[in-house]
Amino acid sequence: MFRGTNKFKVLVLGASYGSLLGTKLSLAGHAVTLVCTTATAELINREGTFVRLPIRDRQTPVVISSRANGLDILASTPDAVDPRHFDLVVFAMQEPHYGSEGVKQLMRRIAVAQVPCLAIMNMPPLPFLKRIAGIATKDLSLCYVDPGVWDGIAPGLVTLASPDPQAYRPPEEDRNVLQVGLPTNFKVASFESAEHTAMLGQLQDDIEAIRYDAGDGDIELPVKLKVHDSLFVPLAKWLMLLTGNYRCIQSDKMISIKEAVYTDIDASRAIYDWVGNLCKLLGATDKDLVPFDKYAAAAKGLLKPSSVARALFGGANQIERVDLLVQRIALQQGLRHSVVDEMVMQVNRRLQINRETRLVEKVD
Repeated sequence: MFRGTNKFKVLVLGASYGSLLGTKLSLAGHAVTLVCTTATAELINREGTFVRLPIRDRQTPVVISSRANGLDILASTPDAVDPRHFDLVVFAMQEPHYGSEGVKQLMRRIAVAQVPCLAIMNMPPLPFLKRIAGIATKDLSLCYVDPGVWDGIAPGLVTLASPDPQAYRPPEEDRNVLQVGLPTNFKVASFESAEHTAMLGQLQDDIEAIRYDAGDGDIELPVKLKVHDSLFVPLAKWLMLLTGNYRCIQSDKMISIKEAVYTDIDASRAIYDWVGNLCKLLGATDKDLVPFDKYAAAAKGLLKPSSVARALFGGANQIERVDLLVQRIALQQGLRHSVVDEMVMQVNRRLQINRETRLVEKVD
């Protein structure tokens, strides 16, 4: 049931991870358009979306069907979208995808439309990083697959949410199905504009007010939107990514996040604290970050390799380079860490192997 004073139109780039936030926004009464490929758009417009949410004290997840619940969720290809018709744009794809044909042209139209943009990405958009004093973004272009896609988007119109909820498309399912593994919250930094931040506040309250009839009475659903004044709250994810996700990448195999964290718990704490100290040098406080023990407790349930590790060992030749981004920002602050340097080398090596393999396949 819609409870807010305004009904917003939200454009979400990415129909996989984006369908999680999109479903919550639509349950809260807002209109959502998911941007995706032609085949996925046709599937979603024909059958709707399905998001499986684990609920505490329930043995089976709740399956939220957009069609069965009458949710205002549509899907579109990038070329068919006019961003001027939307109140908010959500960046919900991995960073390499923004330079793809069609999406890159849409990004230019978003820049011209001057629509406020919320990124739920591990890799912060360059305009967001420009809001943080002390970061020289001109030195960070090499961390991005196509840094030019962010040109023209005003820093004040971009904010970032930490994509803490873990979700994935089950490989055996259709592309309109999303399985949520860890139903935590999106922690979002405020916009520069009070008006745009007020919109986030209403979205937060509307999602908080959702009560869902799961067949045996109304229940509260996990995965909320939490708005914070600090720019640094979303950067807390960097500590987790470098302690767990990127350390899943070994020289000849990938391991689970749990194994990456717990094989040497003292080393994990050390790298976690080092990235945390970097964030504090940039302006973060202890309150903005997540204590290591809380993260380590959550990591016990992360029994699969990270998505970045799965992508690399699946042959990807482009991935999100948060490892490289943190390394470069640390060097700007006069810091370096041997584990981070080794991490970057491992990723570079695996990417080179994948690129050489793809080149050989093309020649053959």
